Amino acid sequence: MIYLASASPRRHELLRQLGVRFEVIVPTVAEQVRMGESPRDYVERVAHTKAYQGAALVRASGLPAFPTLGADTEVVLAGEILGKPRNRAHGISMLRRLSGCTHEVLTAIAVLHQDELHRALVESRVTFAALSDGEIERYWDSGEPLDKAGAYAVQGRAAAFIARIEGSYTGIVGLPLFELSQLLERVGSKSE
Repeated sequence: MIYLASASPRRHELLRQLGVRFEVIVPTVAEQVRMGESPRDYVERVAHTKAYQGAALVRASGLPAFPTLGADTEVVLAGEILGKPRNRAHGISMLRRLSGCTHEVLTAIAVLHQDELHRALVESRVTFAALSDGEIERYWDSGEPLDKAGAYAVQGRAAAFIARIEGSYTGIVGLPLFELSQLLERVGSKSE
């Protein structure tokens, strides 16, 4: 049993796929890049903060003590975190920038258990095919990119745009299951 400090339905699905029992808690974490902060440092800081703040919510609520999982996933192009689209124009602009290019997807996970933080950072590379304006606009209009880092979902319709993936598919979705399984084994919390 663990606490998942995330409202992401994709992370919920991935934990179920791994067979992990979990309860969702959602801490409020400001997700803003600090001046001079690298993308790697940013995703690690956000994941750690979610784990620590989630554990604080658990304690404050008087819930049983189980490990708390925090995670953050970001799409990075040429050293810049793209974030989630603010609106249609921003989302279409992101997709145009990704078209025909290879970018990184960084996912940091942090499991806090008995005041000890276990963590992993997974870097994957995703190569998009060249996309026409019509493909980009139709994809945006599907509604899928609205709340996604980089304005796309690798597990959704955007799969048709992806020419190559190097790294962790589940990390790109939002929770690298191989690395998470290793962390949970370390803390003895993996379910049967």
